[in-house]
Amino acid sequence: MSNTAFVSIADLKRGRHAVSAILETAASGGCSTSGGEGKASCGSSDGPADMPAEIWEKVKNHPCYSEEAHHHYARMHVAVAPACNIQCNYCNRKYDCSNESRPGVVSAKLTPDQAVKKVLAVASEIPQMTVLGIAGPGDALANPKKTFETFRRLQQDAPDIKLCLSTNGLALPEMVDEICKYNIDHVTITINMVDPEVGAKIYPWIFWQHRRVTGIEAATILHRQQMLGLEMLTARGVLTKVNSVLIPGINDEHLIEVNREVKKRGAFLHNIMPLISEAEHGTVFGLTGQRGPSAQELKAVQDACMGGANLMRHCRQCRADAVGLLGEDRSEEFTQDKVDQMEIVYDLDKRRAYQQQVELERQAQHAAKQAALDAAATTAAAAEDDIAVLVAIATEGQGRVNQHFGHATEFQIYEVSRAAAHFVGHRRVDLYCQGGYGEDEQLPSIVSAINDCHAVLVSKIGACPRDELTAAGIEPVDAYAHEFIESAALAWFAGYRARIFRGEIEHRPRGDARIRQGAYTASAVSTEAAA
Repeated sequence: MSNTAFVSIADLKRGRHAVSAILETAASGGCSTSGGEGKASCGSSDGPADMPAEIWEKVKNHPCYSEEAHHHYARMHVAVAPACNIQCNYCNRKYDCSNESRPGVVSAKLTPDQAVKKVLAVASEIPQMTVLGIAGPGDALANPKKTFETFRRLQQDAPDIKLCLSTNGLALPEMVDEICKYNIDHVTITINMVDPEVGAKIYPWIFWQHRRVTGIEAATILHRQQMLGLEMLTARGVLTKVNSVLIPGINDEHLIEVNREVKKRGAFLHNIMPLISEAEHGTVFGLTGQRGPSAQELKAVQDACMGGANLMRHCRQCRADAVGLLGEDRSEEFTQDKVDQMEIVYDLDKRRAYQQQVELERQAQHAAKQAALDAAATTAAAAEDDIAVLVAIATEGQGRVNQHFGHATEFQIYEVSRAAAHFVGHRRVDLYCQGGYGEDEQLPSIVSAINDCHAVLVSKIGACPRDELTAAGIEPVDAYAHEFIESAALAWFAGYRARIFRGEIEHRPRGDARIRQGAYTASAVSTEAAA
């Protein structure tokens, strides 16, 4: 192993300060999308009052590291890294594929020259694009020449864009110096286990020191490299997000231990994602029948990790060539032939002016939320004053209830109580409106996806889905069209409590309560998390 794999005394001292700052932030809830006791987001407008100023500067407009920012800021990935040094049973890299939305899929591989030109084209057309990542379609650090040449050029040509990379961590310790050289201050490591016996069920092989290694030995090497790489990044002040793929029956309960171990080593966020295992994707797990988790199972595991490393719940498991806000993909607007024909003008002042307007919108969002909380505080208490419910939101972005029910391909889920409304995840659904008409056969799957929610807030909804949702016990609400999500959810909840208080309705727990009685009971979770 090269000398770069060892941490210096100076690095260790910096690392202790970095870990302390991150843990202090976690304890206050200032960076958590939903974890711990705090419910605030990294995107709080209070900024440095919530967290150290240097961390705030790194996350305030990063859509992956801040739940709030993802409503307003865009990201893009460039596919310059096709090779990979490990094999995962859940992965099948596909090229020239425009019909799938999952990691490892791209429509075209790019050279560093093509990637830089595309970034400048996107940034000139989408001024709220603040983040550029290299996430494959293989592993960024298994392709170091292409990866770092792209970053070197962008550091010069687009100095205001944050640079990120994603890696499985096998080659990470040897690459930390290069990462810091190009000011890449956000790194994502996919860590699915801290027990090599679990890892051997996920990784058939790794390519290590010019040979293929399999089984427990492979998982042991990968685990060692991942932990060392995470510690080294923390020591150098690089914010690190850990991705974990939840695989039912293999690592679902084990992820609580993963969460605990990565927190010890200074991970800034832990993103627990569902396994994508449809057989048509051609992965080992897909072809052997390994199922993915339900949305409710995913939420239960995430809830089990609350109190550990801060949780990210707004991930969309993006393609390796994704462009736009999280949850949308505008890559078809920037294919290579279109980019080649564009007249690209990278206007830094224009980008900054646009982002200043975005910040004014965020301030208005916070003001609306605070007004709703103040109104709730003055409302007469209902008989059941400690209730909390889930609410589904149809949104096209900007943090508003601004999407027709029939146009939604996902719903954002918020947990709402008298004192708070915080994001807890999203649910993908089949498109209801197709060709101008509602597809009634899609309704059961949509209802099933949000059946633990008490209401769904939309900008508009037709009579048929309104009736179906009502019959399923989910209240369709279009009274808050184009209002900010959190203030709308709090206003609806205030009305819901008032109706309970007047005796017009009875509060009945829905699917979220049933989940807690399943595999991850509240008592078992709290006991294990505290261990």
